[in-house]
Amino acid sequence: MSTEKVIAVDGTAASGKGTLAKRLAKELGFAYLDTGKLYRYVGARLLARGVDPQDEAEAIAVAQGLNTTLKPEDLQDPALGSDENGQAASKVAALTGVRTALLDYQQNFAKTPPGGASGAILDGRDIGTVICPDADLKLYIDANLEIRAQRRFKELQSKGISVTYDAVLADMLERDKRDSSRATAPMKPADDAIVLDTSTMSADDVFDKVRSAVTDRLGI
Repeated sequence: MSTEKVIAVDGTAASGKGTLAKRLAKELGFAYLDTGKLYRYVGARLLARGVDPQDEAEAIAVAQGLNTTLKPEDLQDPALGSDENGQAASKVAALTGVRTALLDYQQNFAKTPPGGASGAILDGRDIGTVICPDADLKLYIDANLEIRAQRRFKELQSKGISVTYDAVLADMLERDKRDSSRATAPMKPADDAIVLDTSTMSADDVFDKVRSAVTDRLGI
């Protein structure tokens, strides 16, 4: 790794890890990468072409192209946040060839943060275990399944998306199982990660606890 500080933030969907990672990056002036959007982008490209996200050859071809064609603004498309693209992302993320194709992009981001930033924060499922195993600080954020489903349900409702809580719960259960049981880079805490259960914590509580850990571990 380079001399830049790297913080790995892993965890389950709707656990609050994305909110935490973005806020922490802003506070520290670090570059931020939501690695899940890389997989969502690949999944969305396949769906737009009518291709099954589990078609490994097609998925790898799209993923390999990202290393030379992806622009930062491509990951800002609000459509990537849809549940359909989330399901597609979970499916392509289970493909070993796709993960291999996206490895360099993520590691280069960590080693050479864009914009001359003094550090990088990567948020995903396997940052501390595979992408940045030497990260200066590793976090794993989780919460009770029902609470996470309720959070996602409220989020989708606020966006005017018609969905039932039971459907969101079933979708989240399926994604958790697929992400944690895949053969390559399964979702799990790194051995040296700080594990936080946010079930009963507010976003401010989570941030304050992690901010203290940043000061203790990194001296920032």
